[in-house]
Amino acid sequence: MVSTALLTACSAEQDPQATSATCVYKDSRKAAKDVKKPSEQPPHGTVNLTLTTNHGDIDLALNADQAPCTVGAITSLAKQGYYDNTVCHRLTTQGIYVLQCGDPSATGSGGPGFVFPDEYPVGSGESPIYKAGTIAMANAGPNTNGSQFFLNYEDSPLPPNYTLFGEMSPESTEVVRAIAAKGTATGGADGAPKEEVSITKATVN
Repeated sequence: MVSTALLTACSAEQDPQATSATCVYKDSRKAAKDVKKPSEQPPHGTVNLTLTTNHGDIDLALNADQAPCTVGAITSLAKQGYYDNTVCHRLTTQGIYVLQCGDPSATGSGGPGFVFPDEYPVGSGESPIYKAGTIAMANAGPNTNGSQFFLNYEDSPLPPNYTLFGEMSPESTEVVRAIAAKGTATGGADGAPKEEVSITKATVN
């Protein structure tokens, strides 16, 4: 099985949990691309986000009621152009089935210059399956979320250590499956996609 360590992002000092009323975004290492911190006031409901890629659009429905601070961060970064002209740097095709994106440096260690606490299912006592079509945050340990996220194109048996914050449309899940079907650049189970996946624009609809 592929190690879950691949779902890491930039490491930083751990944060306390955010309150239900406000979000806490704490300074971290230098940003891979300069951006402002998100608002401390979280969004609510569903926020729609489209990733325009060279393989087709990937439409995301972000659940701000389940993961308000995560959705607040992702949408803020998208509105500031943080994800524009970046690549999805990692694909796994065995054990867990994810396409990982959100690092402008494409190294797996880049972040936005801040971190924020984990949300559902972390600490809930629940152990949901990271089902095909779901979206979750990559991290480097508890409460180290930044900008990197992963798209599950098949069910991935992961521990409940990664914030779930939305779903892809069925058509978009098929787009990611088609990317995964081509494999990795090295032919292994973990690496850069064989065909580069470029996000030209992230748009909050």
